[in-house]
Amino acid sequence: MLFKKIKFILILLLFYQTPVFSKSNSFEKIDSKNLSNYFSGIIAFGNKKNSEALEYFNSSKILINKHDPYLKRYISSLVLENKISKAINLVKQNKDKDNAKFFDAYLLLLIDSLKNDDFDLAYKYISKASNFVKQDRFDEAILESLNQYIFLFKEKKILDKKKNLGKLSIISETFQRCYLGDSKTENYFYNLINDPESDFTRYIYFYLSYLVENNKLEKAKTITDDIEFINTTLLLSQGKSWIESESFKKFNEIFSCKNHNDLIAEFLFLISNLYSSQDNFEMSNFYLNLSNFLNPKFIFNLSLVAENYYLNGDYEKAKKILKKITKAENFYYWYRLKKEAQIIAMQRNDLESLNYIISNFKKIDQPNEKILFDVANFYKKSKKYEEAIEYYTKIIDNLDDNSEIKSDVLYRRGGSYERIKNYEKADKDLLNALIIRPDDAYMLNYLAYSWLERNYKINEAIDMLEIAYASKNNDPYIIDSIGWAYYLTDDYLKAESFLKRAVEMMPDDPIVNDHYGDILWKLNRKIQARYFWSSVLKMDDAEKEMIEKINIKMIEGLENS
Repeated sequence: MLFKKIKFILILLLFYQTPVFSKSNSFEKIDSKNLSNYFSGIIAFGNKKNSEALEYFNSSKILINKHDPYLKRYISSLVLENKISKAINLVKQNKDKDNAKFFDAYLLLLIDSLKNDDFDLAYKYISKASNFVKQDRFDEAILESLNQYIFLFKEKKILDKKKNLGKLSIISETFQRCYLGDSKTENYFYNLINDPESDFTRYIYFYLSYLVENNKLEKAKTITDDIEFINTTLLLSQGKSWIESESFKKFNEIFSCKNHNDLIAEFLFLISNLYSSQDNFEMSNFYLNLSNFLNPKFIFNLSLVAENYYLNGDYEKAKKILKKITKAENFYYWYRLKKEAQIIAMQRNDLESLNYIISNFKKIDQPNEKILFDVANFYKKSKKYEEAIEYYTKIIDNLDDNSEIKSDVLYRRGGSYERIKNYEKADKDLLNALIIRPDDAYMLNYLAYSWLERNYKINEAIDMLEIAYASKNNDPYIIDSIGWAYYLTDDYLKAESFLKRAVEMMPDDPIVNDHYGDILWKLNRKIQARYFWSSVLKMDDAEKEMIEKINIKMIEGLENS
């Protein structure tokens, strides 16, 4: 009992000291349970445990009229749990209250207005939201873009005087012209997807969708003929598959630029993707869920939701989202299986992950190159190098000699040969890969380090590493390699400067710690050397052979030291 009273006092103190506390509110009728639940919700929300936060917020609803930030946090939690309708209704119920006046609340009301084709009301909410633009640099761009789209839907023409939002404006105008059926639409799509400064591969899919919708099927086929499954995106692979199987209706079933909700959904996906690229997975999922609310037919966007959860370590939520992707979406269904296998690897081990993906792979009648490539990579990750080589070979045999994807597959097969100590074939593959991409820093590093490990062509290896380092001077693996090269040529002071950087950047890497220990020994800093060697013995990634060598070094030091 005494503990509960102390806890309540501490919560009250925290509450009154928080900068978001509004002194105008009365807390006389709020009991300790509601306050405790609320603050537990805040903690869970801050720790990205949104489901848990939502449970606490649901248990403290009395605060909706008592504490200004409550509603905002509650709304955010609902959206992040994909309870959009509930969030909108909650805002509507409380829209006249002061604590319901914030950016996200008006954004939700705006989305609801668009859903109901009420463009005048949408305008109204844009105006209100503009008063609450956060420091987030995306907010103003979001409102400006939505304003342009609403004008388009209401007036059936493109707004003349508008702010230039760079690439965002180019994308928006392309879709706006598509909505109007403008004669310049095709040119806009062409210029967009061929932008030399940006990767707008995603919009090739929407260009295909436009061509199909306008019965320009031969042109669509010409475009997809030049696309290889193995080195393109999931969305474009799916589109190419539909074109090749003449499943043209599939495009319009999930997206039409004549549908204003579909357009806004795609715009919100773009915003979500921008947040995701900055590792802000919470905001990314916020806008993704709004996008899916407007266009639930475009199920492919769920892959980014799942990816966000996966990257954030929330594997159970990722799996829940993945279950929504069915066999009907064949490329995305393979993505689902692959991601589920990756989750198994994270939660259990690589072997179980491999068994899962292979058991599902065997059910596929005619796997394309993308699937074969993924299978090969799973085998390689599980150290099943001979099996990986078999699948890499199947792919290589069907690729053009000078294609960049062939270079990548040769690199991976060469690495597999190197791991089973077939150095002749490894060197051949890696050198052939470098013929196609002679300045690729990672390929140069891999081959050079392989030579260093064999005490083979040391000077040539150093030359390659210097080229790699000039291109990627902040890559810790390349820094380690060039440091080790200088060690092997007895340039210990230079080696130490590189290896020290490498171990600072990768303190948990066994090879880097081993190398740093060796150079410290050569510099007669033997206590420090043994410290770094001993740290390797505690690392899960340290291989058995390395551990055996380090145990000897711990006792005897380096040979001929």
